[in-house]
Amino acid sequence: MRAGSRENAELRARKSWILSHAVFHQIFRLFSVVVVFFFASCAKDRIHTMVVSVPEQRMALYTKGELTRVYDVSTSRFCVSCRPGTNGTPLGRHEIAKKIGGGLPAGMKLKSRRPTGEIVRVNSPGRDPIVTRILWLEGMERENRSSYSRMIYIHGTPEEWRIGHPASFGCIRMRSREVIELYDIVGEGAVVDIVNRPLDLPQPQQPPVGAVAQVAR
Repeated sequence: MRAGSRENAELRARKSWILSHAVFHQIFRLFSVVVVFFFASCAKDRIHTMVVSVPEQRMALYTKGELTRVYDVSTSRFCVSCRPGTNGTPLGRHEIAKKIGGGLPAGMKLKSRRPTGEIVRVNSPGRDPIVTRILWLEGMERENRSSYSRMIYIHGTPEEWRIGHPASFGCIRMRSREVIELYDIVGEGAVVDIVNRPLDLPQPQQPPVGAVAQVAR
């Protein structure tokens, strides 16, 4: 009896150890998955960069250094400035700190960065709210550190007829369909350089003079 009881006890202990070992491995695997997802969500987008030209009212999007898209935008109607209270568009290097509005329909009005449920039609008379998407910028230089607290965004606007001309209160405005496209491409941490010069875009290749003359004939 004692031998049988000892064997049963050893068997129960062995089963308990196996079960505990299996549970430990399941918990460890779950913890590993959580850690991987956490660090993946914290990873900054270092593939995409944007350059906003204030004089040209255009934005160039680069993917791994290659020009991907050029968008018309609208910067401040008042001035170029990093100072609070000026309503100016700040120059210098920024990063996308937060992305807000993913999945919202085009034209959705955002108040305090939250959807209101109202869809504002393009070029609705007298309507000028933030719509569709928000890419919240954080200044990376001493001069533009206030950009985040000033709530400088790249965002959609219903006043699309003003795109291509300075019209904002400091933010960078885009057409709704284009800010949706940009939002879906870039991630948090992507660099945004706001410059007071023309974009340095590649020039189209000119055909050789002889080839032009031959075509003219």
